[in-house]
Amino acid sequence: MPSYDTILLRFGEITTKGKNRNRFEKVAMAHIRSLLLVHPKAAIRKEYGRFIIDLNGEPAQDVLQAVKHVFGISSLCLVMKVQSQLESIIAGAVDLMQGAKLKEGVTFKVNAQRVWKQFPHSSLEMNKLVSKPVLQACTGLKVDVHQPELELKVEIRQNETYLYYEIIEGAGGYPLGTNGKALLLLSGGIDSPVAGWSAMRRGLEIECVHFHSYPFTSKRAEEKVIDLAKVLSRYSGKIKLHLVPFTEIQTLLASSNQEKLIITFMRRAMLRIAAQIAEESSALAIVTGDSLGQVASQTLPSMNVIGKATTLPLLRPLVMTDKNDIIAQAKAIGTYDLSILPYEDCCTLFVPKSPTTNPNLKIVERTEASLSQLDELIAQAVQQTETIIIEPNQEIKRADEGMNVIEERWF
Repeated sequence: MPSYDTILLRFGEITTKGKNRNRFEKVAMAHIRSLLLVHPKAAIRKEYGRFIIDLNGEPAQDVLQAVKHVFGISSLCLVMKVQSQLESIIAGAVDLMQGAKLKEGVTFKVNAQRVWKQFPHSSLEMNKLVSKPVLQACTGLKVDVHQPELELKVEIRQNETYLYYEIIEGAGGYPLGTNGKALLLLSGGIDSPVAGWSAMRRGLEIECVHFHSYPFTSKRAEEKVIDLAKVLSRYSGKIKLHLVPFTEIQTLLASSNQEKLIITFMRRAMLRIAAQIAEESSALAIVTGDSLGQVASQTLPSMNVIGKATTLPLLRPLVMTDKNDIIAQAKAIGTYDLSILPYEDCCTLFVPKSPTTNPNLKIVERTEASLSQLDELIAQAVQQTETIIIEPNQEIKRADEGMNVIEERWF
């Protein structure tokens, strides 16, 4: 394994933000610094269009894993630093390629960039001066200057030269929170965690809302959702999960004698509760995992009627996404294996055999108005909501209304 001492991080869409670019970079810098607290020797600095993390003895792979999920970063490179002298550059390049343990017959080329123009050799000269000793030391390599499998980058600067060959894909998007805050309706399924990740990738800070129905749903169903939120916290650094008691509301709605509309009623009640929590949390939108046509409540007529329960914008990142693509993304972000665990949430309760796919708004509103306790139960559910603060690799904190920690436990 090569001896890396630096990680180079490049920006993605931040570079298109013009006058706002500096603000976006500051947010990304603050996020990375918070992740580096567990690696106190590592130090981050800014260059135009990228960040540089000097490891100063911290383990390269551990730091890489900590920062690779930061939104706004398009790519990362593990870098070996050497002195900007020909002999040091050649020796470092040979060490880097020998440590890579490449397969026989791998094609490569050297791509030198002379940022420091006073360096005595041109970029073209350096390509030849570096590639020859590398080929002599690594006899299994073959040169291909057009489509190489490996490209050894040599960035020559005044104080140091960067050597690297592997470019690791970053999370991309915009830095977390640069586009505001929204609430995510987080169920135990596959779609909603992916929707939350997609929202965060577009620069939204999210808080999660989960509805539970004891004793109809088990405690393990709640823990499953906590585990899903913890996976999402790897990308945000910290996340709030609001646990909403929904049993009495579901029981009331089930008594409405409108079996085919029960899903519509439940979804509308959830949006009304989420809207009140959003107001308390200064969130400006609600994010859902809806995918057009996937289930009865996600037909266009159903989404139209359900969405009228709130005036807040409803963001549906997955609305036009194929289910197989959603599953693939869930696997990529690490939520899929949790989502398929067989612990039912409240959305699976009271589901009719033939739910309506084309609800009538007037009938829905008239039925809701006839349920005299509904407004009171919604207000009560908001009041009884429990909030958990979740951070990756740390204790989960249950908080009271003032967000003071009253209990801590490990999951």
